[in-house]
Amino acid sequence: MNISKILELHKKWLDGDVNGERANLHHTNLRDANLYGADLRGANLYDADLRGADLRGANLYDADLRGANLRGANLYDADLRGAN
Repeated sequence: MNISKILELHKKWLDGDVNGERANLHHTNLRDANLYGADLRGANLYDADLRGADLRGANLYDADLRGANLRGANLYDADLRGAN
């Protein structure tokens, strides 16, 4: 499944839509991914490879970032409240 589809299903999940699904990106290679402004509230990014990813303005509120590699990621203006 591509990242666009995962984000689409995650948005539905956030909106309470029964057809939605929490983004499960654990152990996913997102190196250099363009996630500018992405709404990843509550997403599972456990052990994800986010090296060099563009996360400017992304909403990572309550996201699970344990073990994620964020080396070189651009987190300018990202919301990391409650993320671990």
